[in-house]
Amino acid sequence: MSATYVVALDQGTTSSRAMLIDAQGNVVSCVQNPFRQIYPQPGWVEHDPREILSSQLGALTELVVSNGLEPADIDSIGITNQRETTIVWDRRTGEPVTNAIVWQCRRTADMVETLCTDESIAREITRRTGLIPDPYFSASKIAWILDNVAGARERAEAGELVFGTVDSWLIWTLTQGRVHATDATNASRTMLFNIHEMRWDPWLLDLFGIPASMLPDVRPSSSPFGYTTNSAVLSGVPICGVAGDQQAALFGQCCFEPGQAKNTYGTGCFLLMHTGHEACTSSHGLVTTVAASAPGVAQPEYALEGSVFMAGALIQWLRDDLGLIDRAADTCDIARSVPNTGGVYVVPAFTGLGAPYWDAQARGAILGLTRGTSRAHVVRAALESLAYQVSDLVRAMEADACESLTSLTVDGGASANDFLMQFQSDVLDAVIRRPANAETTALGAAYLAGLTTGFWSGTDALRALRTTDTCFHPTMEAHERAALLDGWVRAVGKVRA
Repeated sequence: MSATYVVALDQGTTSSRAMLIDAQGNVVSCVQNPFRQIYPQPGWVEHDPREILSSQLGALTELVVSNGLEPADIDSIGITNQRETTIVWDRRTGEPVTNAIVWQCRRTADMVETLCTDESIAREITRRTGLIPDPYFSASKIAWILDNVAGARERAEAGELVFGTVDSWLIWTLTQGRVHATDATNASRTMLFNIHEMRWDPWLLDLFGIPASMLPDVRPSSSPFGYTTNSAVLSGVPICGVAGDQQAALFGQCCFEPGQAKNTYGTGCFLLMHTGHEACTSSHGLVTTVAASAPGVAQPEYALEGSVFMAGALIQWLRDDLGLIDRAADTCDIARSVPNTGGVYVVPAFTGLGAPYWDAQARGAILGLTRGTSRAHVVRAALESLAYQVSDLVRAMEADACESLTSLTVDGGASANDFLMQFQSDVLDAVIRRPANAETTALGAAYLAGLTTGFWSGTDALRALRTTDTCFHPTMEAHERAALLDGWVRAVGKVRA
């Protein structure tokens, strides 16, 4: 009997999920485990790599057991993951040398700023990697670990330590240390990978002082990555698809052609536009990154990307730290309970500003408060800030692509918020398309795996699986849109000043 499902492991910033996906692209079952966020100092964010593993492997085990699955039922496994988050571990024992440094962490801001005092160095980094030098990416995080964990540099230079983004960490564990690999999408987010030559770059390794022996093998996103050998989880199942979460979502949204774009509302917001085989250079604060490709694509494919650091994490802050809401889902009705924000703007620069500003020193603020400001005004302003940040990305992308975006495909947890989607449509003056199945990140990982094995015949078969989108059409008057966006620009200027 042929296998019935593909399993997607979706290892995110705040939780790990395992999903069972059938041949029609339906999520048949899902198990989700949250894990701890660690904040040692202001602006620092860490995860315990062991907790990442326990949450992800626990979710996979529960998925298998609760659905009564045998290895023969599973065609393959696809992995998608939070990107840039940096883990260094012992090659022999598999023990991490310290906590993972999360993509949000800004501890290396001074390091990157000092390194790029010479503007020619900053330009060369961008030319090779497509990235704007920033502590967001992995390179400076690895260097920090080597320089600040006792004995780490000596051990790394002796070949005893290895580095990986979260996908590599999971692959290493699932194969019991037999495979140390990553895919090109994750490699392109390290600031160590030459996206034009598709290899680790010796000049960049020397610049950041990172031994080449630490780095994983780089493979296509849709290709064999080894077999699971951990009998407590699921033995003998091939891992055949790997992609960073945003490239996985682009693939899961079936954005296979140049000009197709999606925005994911996750812990952060991530807007990607497929640019085909051309690595477009941005002049408006975006980055160029490698896109995930189907098997058989001979040349690398690329995307323009803009990243917002705080999206769903902002709503989590309203709930867990301010106590303004009980559930994230409540924000829709709370926002609609007032006609506007009363002039309040929330600028969520808790860990600096991402694209198109790239200001690591900016910090968050709530502006425009009056005695009449209520909880509802602040909640609505927080939701609106997500839309404003995406608007900043879209305008930058339109300028780089020299064409207007008339519609945008969306996914991620906050895309379920109808108020936010309508406001997003209004401030963009564009149609927002939300697929019936918003789990496009996990679908992308599953699709990449299933294409490798032949579970799905090709990208045309994947397009045929898409169901009717929910569409949001702009209703806001142009003068109102302009006034709101002008207020946002002034609010951002205050936190940058």
